[in-house]
Amino acid sequence: MAVIDWGLLALSPPGWGGVLLTGFLRTIQIAVGGYALGLCLGIGGAMGKLYGGPVIRDLMEVYTTVVRAVPELVLILILYYAGTDLLNQLMAAMGRGPVDISGLAAGIFVIGIVQGAYATEVIRGAIKSIAPGQIEAARAYGMSPAKVLRRVTLPAMLPFAIPGLANLWLIATKDTALLAVVGFSELTLVTRQAAGATKHYLLFFLAAGALYLALTLVSSVIIRQIERRARRGIAEARA
Repeated sequence: MAVIDWGLLALSPPGWGGVLLTGFLRTIQIAVGGYALGLCLGIGGAMGKLYGGPVIRDLMEVYTTVVRAVPELVLILILYYAGTDLLNQLMAAMGRGPVDISGLAAGIFVIGIVQGAYATEVIRGAIKSIAPGQIEAARAYGMSPAKVLRRVTLPAMLPFAIPGLANLWLIATKDTALLAVVGFSELTLVTRQAAGATKHYLLFFLAAGALYLALTLVSSVIIRQIERRARRGIAEARA
């Protein structure tokens, strides 16, 4: 029976705990950055689908359909490698040298693109759940489209969008693990490296699972607080 050497999780060498925590922090960085980018893309995509012209609506439809149809791992490989190659080709066409894109920036970009497609549909559905009279009243007061969006549409749709957006945040934290295939040192990759170097696979993968679980539990507490605050003043349906 194998003996678990807990000393391997020490923060200082020869322990790997510090390496795991560094990978965990990178995972959080990518998840936060990718989620924020996806949220911005989702708001823009939802506005384009609901209020844009025919061309904008068609482009948004293509974007959401393609991203949701292709497996996320395939998308990450395409965006990471083909996107970097395309950017360097554009730089070469402009007479400039190749650009060295950091793994963090590339990771945030690919996660954000994937998140944006799903966030578009979540936010679009939430906006359509708003009582039309609220937006019509804002327009009747002479508010500009930007002010209607900022003061009426986004606050009113938030209670409807939070469950879906919360789920997307949890998905974003898990999708960071897919970046291990392109060599980015997030939690999953450093866990594999630590387990391979020490042959203590159970120990390190249990430790990684515990870190992911801790992130999910903390996120759930924060999400509940946000949802409770967003729903203040809204009457709850009674059976």
